[in-house]
Amino acid sequence: MWELYDALIEGMPEKCLVDEFICGTYGVLIRSGNGCGFSHIMPGDTLPEMMEKSLHMPLKKLAQCIKSWNFIEASVGMAAINAWYNSPAVATDNGIVLSNSQYSEDRLNDPFIAYQNVIKNKKVAVLGHFPYIEQLFQPVCDLTVIEREPAEGDYPQSAAEYILPESDFVILGCNSLIDKTLPRMLQLARNAYVVIVGPFTPLAPKLFSFGVNDLSSFVIKDNAGAAHIISGFERNAIYKTGQKVSIKP
Repeated sequence: MWELYDALIEGMPEKCLVDEFICGTYGVLIRSGNGCGFSHIMPGDTLPEMMEKSLHMPLKKLAQCIKSWNFIEASVGMAAINAWYNSPAVATDNGIVLSNSQYSEDRLNDPFIAYQNVIKNKKVAVLGHFPYIEQLFQPVCDLTVIEREPAEGDYPQSAAEYILPESDFVILGCNSLIDKTLPRMLQLARNAYVVIVGPFTPLAPKLFSFGVNDLSSFVIKDNAGAAHIISGFERNAIYKTGQKVSIKP
């Protein structure tokens, strides 16, 4: 079950170091060179941390925290992974076209807009109650929303075992990497078109070999601005610091 995580970590170079480490109330940011990666912090610190973290340690070593069952530490590992894969240089090398402006709101790379024609009349399962999902998807498809803490009309997460194998199109939130549910969800959705969504989805082509068809994420261009936000001076403003992007095989 660790193959997916090991592939992400093994694809990172040995030489990169942690140059900046910010752990705020809601998010964590790791910078290595010109590459910044961040992650929302998922609660869950009842288990001890795997390793002592500090500046100037190898980025690849810090990335190993993604395998921790302490979810706060796993969030740190997620940010370290993204400091490599979601850096502008690596994203460009992997075929992502970045605009020249510091901030770019590219609606074509918003999967909830881009796939509205593709999902017509299909069985669609979305893990996570994303904003406006009913307005965007429900009119055009047979929509099922699965949520860890279900609201009215949602299915509980255990329903994924039954719903995903019968779905044509599946959207998974990037939190599934942190809580370790992603490998199982990909097994269940192996007959579906699968998109991983969220601003801290790693833009790692290696994920395509595990059954992912599209990675919808975010590249930070304004490192100082992102550090300011993650430090707690602003909330819900991370999209002001870069560009929404997506990558397909």
